[in-house]
Amino acid sequence: MTSRRFRQVDVFTTVPYAGNPVAVVLDGEGLDDELLQRFASWTNLSETTFVLPPEDPAADYRLRIFTPTAELPFAGHPTLGSCHAWLEAGGTPKDDGSVVQECAAGLVPIRDVDGGRAFVGPPLVRSGPVDEATMARVVEFLGVDESAVVDSNWVDNGPGWLGVLLDSADTVLSVRPGSIDLDVGIVGPYAPGGPVDVEVRGFFQVGGEVREDPVTGSLNASLAEWLLGSGRLHAPYTARQGTVIGRNGRIRITRDADGRIWTGGGAVTCVTGEVDLG
Repeated sequence: MTSRRFRQVDVFTTVPYAGNPVAVVLDGEGLDDELLQRFASWTNLSETTFVLPPEDPAADYRLRIFTPTAELPFAGHPTLGSCHAWLEAGGTPKDDGSVVQECAAGLVPIRDVDGGRAFVGPPLVRSGPVDEATMARVVEFLGVDESAVVDSNWVDNGPGWLGVLLDSADTVLSVRPGSIDLDVGIVGPYAPGGPVDVEVRGFFQVGGEVREDPVTGSLNASLAEWLLGSGRLHAPYTARQGTVIGRNGRIRITRDADGRIWTGGGAVTCVTGEVDLG
């Protein structure tokens, strides 16, 4: 067995154990796919990542991202957590103040922001209206009245998200989901003066069981692309996620002069050490 450098990083928080953890193996070279998936299943976190040398000369490193059951082309909190771990372990970006991550979805720019880092999500691979039959299933899954659904859209930037805009943050917090074979993200606004601008929740399926993700970068990035593009929200804004399951994630959405949408937040290392892998 060979020891590999390892970090477990809490993302979208500056307070340990309040965000969403990601397991990061910093030396992923020479490991076969079966072992990568087996280790990700063993950690039982929403994602486990493996840092590799880049194949694209424009990138600083390459990242492979695994859920307990499958590899993802892109995911948000693993992107920020892995970047945090790579820099903390001595990684040096080609350009000062910015990092370029290579993953299956392409190149992802990451930059420093106040209190953390932010990424530009990859383009949506699926967007547009959700058909009536699918939305009927989603409404039943959420257990809300149809009148509470303001809008919906496919917002898939890799993981497969379907986005639903509900009438309020209180409605979002009241949802007690049923069962469905889709990845569903919901968002609702707070009244002026609320703790943040919107409340977000994300639901996905693992082994036939629906789970709630503590804080989801890919979902918040794709929701922002949809809601800013439709004019329903305006940047900058702050989202909160994880409230119902005892977390306190904060996601800051900004838009630069070039129109690019940045999804950002804090990160803090909670576990440092080594893991024995092949």
